[in-house]
Amino acid sequence: MSAVIETSNAESTPRFYAGFAVTPAEIAETQRLRYRIFAGEMGADIDGGDEGLDTDHYDAYCRHLTVREGGSNRLVACTRILTDDKAPLAGGFYSAGEFDLKMIDSLRGRVMEVGRTCVDAEYRSGAVIAVLWQALAEFIIRNEFDYLFGCASIGLEDGGANAHALLEQIKQKYMAEPWQRVRPLIPLPVADARPAGDRAPRLPPLLKAYFSLGAKACGEPYWDRDFNCADVFVLLNVSDLHPRYARHFMDRSKIEENTIVAGHA
Repeated sequence: MSAVIETSNAESTPRFYAGFAVTPAEIAETQRLRYRIFAGEMGADIDGGDEGLDTDHYDAYCRHLTVREGGSNRLVACTRILTDDKAPLAGGFYSAGEFDLKMIDSLRGRVMEVGRTCVDAEYRSGAVIAVLWQALAEFIIRNEFDYLFGCASIGLEDGGANAHALLEQIKQKYMAEPWQRVRPLIPLPVADARPAGDRAPRLPPLLKAYFSLGAKACGEPYWDRDFNCADVFVLLNVSDLHPRYARHFMDRSKIEENTIVAGHA
């Protein structure tokens, strides 16, 4: 896998670059960032231990994709990938704890799950998300996956009013076909209040990124009470990958193997 960068000057140090965390120290760094965002910012009920790490048993079976700042090498974003060959070893996909995934079992071809995606608060720009998603798109295509799926969260700090308003937008624009729906094990309760302000609420960056790739929402969200959020299950059929991503990777005449920065492909 080749390095994926975002820079304003081709001869300068990349502003951001993507790679895989490989060593225990690198993986712990991603878990520390996750804890800081999920527990520190979102108030999730996570036992981080003495080191402040967000960990679970799935981590050992996942690839940990990172985005770092050029020059400083600071970790600014991460996500983890659980592939179909590793999921049985982990006891199944993480999303199976939130949704009935019979639909996934019916899909023909290779599948992979993306989860625990987060971006440092100081770096929540389109550039960082773009680098992360370009790296994911490259991983998908080069490893010949047919589907990507995962959950994207909408916060419930206002009691759910904003989430329900966003879900109405999603139903109108981004909903999958009925045969591709999943059922949440804990449905989101109805909200009484309306979103504050006159403007329509904006999609969270992660959901927006999924939909920009060509992904679809697969039904009603799961109510994650530990994280105080609504989890929207999204599915990307790689054949529906947005042309700007597909062209960038599929039209390359030469693949440079094992050159991704900070890890092996």
